[in-house]
Amino acid sequence: MPDGLKPALLQVGLAVIVLAVTGALAGVVWEWVWTAPTGVVVDHKWVALDEASLRGQFSATGLYVVVGSVAGLVGGALVALFLDRVPIATLIGVTVGSLLGAALMYRVGVLLGPSDPTKVALSQKQGAHLPAQLSISGGSPWVALPAAALVALALVFIGLSAVHRSDVTAD
Repeated sequence: MPDGLKPALLQVGLAVIVLAVTGALAGVVWEWVWTAPTGVVVDHKWVALDEASLRGQFSATGLYVVVGSVAGLVGGALVALFLDRVPIATLIGVTVGSLLGAALMYRVGVLLGPSDPTKVALSQKQGAHLPAQLSISGGSPWVALPAAALVALALVFIGLSAVHRSDVTAD
C-alpha cells in the first residue's frame, strides 16, 4: 500500500464514523422534539382524531429536515476542520458518512418512536387511542443532512483557504 494511501483511508473512515454518529444522535433528537399525534381505533383501523392530528403527522417530515440540516452542518464542519489533510478524502468521507448518517437518523428515530399504529390497531378494542408512527414522506427530506454537510465542508474549505491565502501574502 502506498505511503499516502493509508492516512487518506484512515481519514475517510474517521469522517464516515463522525457523520454516522452525528446522524444517529440526530435521530434521537428528532424523536425527542417530535410530538406524536393521536389517533383512534375504528373497526381495527387507526384513524386520525382530527385535522390537528393529520398536521402532526406531517410535522415529522419538517422536523427531520430541520434536525438533519443542523446535524449535517455541525458534522460536516467538524470533519472539515479536523480531518483535512487530504481534501479529496475529506470530501469522500463527508459524502459517504452523511448518506449513512441520514439513514441512521431515520432508523434511530423510528426505532425510538411509537410503533406502527395500523398494525397495533389490529389487536386493539374499538375507541382505543394510539400515537402515530414517526416517519417522513417523500424523497426530498433524505437530502437535508448530506446537503448541509457538504455545504459546511465547502464553507470551511473556502473560508480556510481565504485565511491561508492572507497568511501567505502577509509573510
